[in-house]
Amino acid sequence: MHKIRTYNAISVKGLDRFPRERYEVASDLPNPGAFLVRSQKLHEVEFPPTLKAIARAGAGVNNVPLPRCNEHGIVVFNAPGANANAVKELVLAGMLLGARDIYQGMRFVDGLSPQDGLDAMLEKEKKRFAGTELLGRTLGVVGLGNIGSLVANMGLALGMKVIGYDPAISVEAAWRLSSEIEKMDNLNSLFGRADYISLHLPALDATRGLINEALLSCVKPGTVLLNFARGEIVERDAVRRALDEKRLRRYVCDFPANDTLGHPQVLQMPHIGASTAEAEENCAVMVADQLIDFLEHGNIRNSVNFPHISLPRTTPVRVTITNRNVPSVLNKVTAVIAEHNINIVDILNKSREAIAYNIIDLDSRPGDDALAALEAIDEVINVRVIDSTPA
Repeated sequence: MHKIRTYNAISVKGLDRFPRERYEVASDLPNPGAFLVRSQKLHEVEFPPTLKAIARAGAGVNNVPLPRCNEHGIVVFNAPGANANAVKELVLAGMLLGARDIYQGMRFVDGLSPQDGLDAMLEKEKKRFAGTELLGRTLGVVGLGNIGSLVANMGLALGMKVIGYDPAISVEAAWRLSSEIEKMDNLNSLFGRADYISLHLPALDATRGLINEALLSCVKPGTVLLNFARGEIVERDAVRRALDEKRLRRYVCDFPANDTLGHPQVLQMPHIGASTAEAEENCAVMVADQLIDFLEHGNIRNSVNFPHISLPRTTPVRVTITNRNVPSVLNKVTAVIAEHNINIVDILNKSREAIAYNIIDLDSRPGDDALAALEAIDEVINVRVIDSTPA
């Protein structure tokens, strides 16, 4: 029986993916084989020795201590793209809020008392809330992954000119993009041409504070900056100066901060980019399926710290081995298996940065002595036997 400990409220559609005859899923399970989380911060949570995987029902994994997971050979899954449409639609709302003074106009109306001549008064006052249209404007998209590519294609559908920048774009993402999107060679050029700039980058050492004073000095007056990616990638002091000096018209973001509260040209949403019923369901279903495939077959899809690796089952007995990514470990592993007279039917080895992972199908189940010998290899982090032999 596989045990899954949940944190936060997980969509029922995701929880229903786990067959009850093989899985126990609850928030207070002892000795779980996996955690299933949304926003719960795990940095101070003790990891039981039984823990093999953590599945984050969303894209970002800032709430997961990745170095500690690597140290213990714990696979961390996420759900890239599952909430992409939800964020894309909120970006559209942000663009419209940035183009038209909708928010202040609605606040004005909400502050009115019932009165005679309301229509005439509103007709007179509405010019205070005039804006511009998106049609024909230039949208610059920084980061062309799951969300950024949707936003870029959406811009085209709205009749905008679209330019994009992503030096690390994947082949898969490139196929999703329309050929009408102009690829930019550098951020300065994009910031100098765009009327609307939408950010879709992860929070990494290389991206924190990326949108700084030097970059914002390139924008043309009246530009709208949209950040539905991560708050840390923007230097808020630089944004405030750009707004105060009228270089930026508005900053629309999903990451409120104390030092931008109350600024008249900042529109801040309470981190609701993925807060739709559909996105929560999609994320939960995706990570549930990934956990099942990993726990029952050892396959890994959409991990942020392990390689993508999948091997069709050829025998009932499968062994997976996680090790530090250094030379000759696989030779030591196969030598131990051979010494114990076990035949390897199929094998696959892949690595990612400091971690290597092996899937090995065997013609018989290794005994305790063979498993102990594998675990005794210096570079090996963990060994797992997955046996589907009928009881």
